[in-house]
Amino acid sequence: MTSRPIPPEVLDAAHARRLARQAGDWEEADRLRAAIEAAGWRVVDRGIDFALRPAHPPDVSDEHGIRYGASERVPSRLDEPATALATVVLRAPEDPAALVRLLDGLRRTAPAGTQVIVVADAPSEAVAAVLDDRSGPLATPIGGEPVEVVRMAGPVGAAAALNAGIRRAVGEVIIVLDESIEPVGDIVSPLVGALADPSVAVAGGWGSVSRDARRFTPAPPGEVDVIDGPCLAFRRADYAARGPLDEHFRHPHRLDAWWSLVLRDEGPDRPPRRALRLADLPAAPAAVPVGRPVAPEAARELKRNSYRVSDRFGFRRDLLSGGQRA
Repeated sequence: MTSRPIPPEVLDAAHARRLARQAGDWEEADRLRAAIEAAGWRVVDRGIDFALRPAHPPDVSDEHGIRYGASERVPSRLDEPATALATVVLRAPEDPAALVRLLDGLRRTAPAGTQVIVVADAPSEAVAAVLDDRSGPLATPIGGEPVEVVRMAGPVGAAAALNAGIRRAVGEVIIVLDESIEPVGDIVSPLVGALADPSVAVAGGWGSVSRDARRFTPAPPGEVDVIDGPCLAFRRADYAARGPLDEHFRHPHRLDAWWSLVLRDEGPDRPPRRALRLADLPAAPAAVPVGRPVAPEAARELKRNSYRVSDRFGFRRDLLSGGQRA
């Protein structure tokens, strides 16, 4: 239970949402869930019942430091001058072996001046043990800099976790990685080099094109519409100007497309900046365990993410190549 009283209108909306779910009216259920979240609460489904929790848990302290309840509570360094070549931000995966593999790859290949930040967004016990062992894989610096761990007090979701990490960035360029790839060479320098061109807003190793911001088709190296999530680089200054990431993206699905288009968008009356997929970026696909089947509620979350992209950018033909770049 929480000591914070639940407003009557939030409780009424939660009861109405339960009835909508029982009737199979998922559009109404999603609308009511959005209203509940906008009021600062989170609904947790328990079969046909539900529980309401404050949207953000309180910060807590333990022997490893502060665990933050929300991304905006993480002390920001974005107002400081950039002092590193690049900052790599990654959300700790569920598999500790994947985390160690990714950190070891960066340690072997990242150039001097690379800052690495790991966000622990409700990690598994095995991953938490790796992160908390300061004599283990995190003890050795990467790029001459110590690895920084940002710990969250609860599962805040994909966008919020990345926001929390990015707030600690001091690199001119921010590179978001996930565990689906493994650096086999220096991926930092080519990405930093691509963003030296002011016409490029976002760069990475994989990219896609779209006709309608609904369906995305993988595209070859060169100019693309969006950069795909395994490796996505952008300027710290652009994040400060156009961020933060929309924290409604609790699942990473389509967050990469949304952020790529936000970064490229100069307004309907000005030419957009470019998204550039680099050829031969030295990163190899990593062996990632097959996930569990997507639950109905999670499937609807993925669908909502897709709508967030298409509702905002589906009419922006100036940002979409119509597949002509593929």
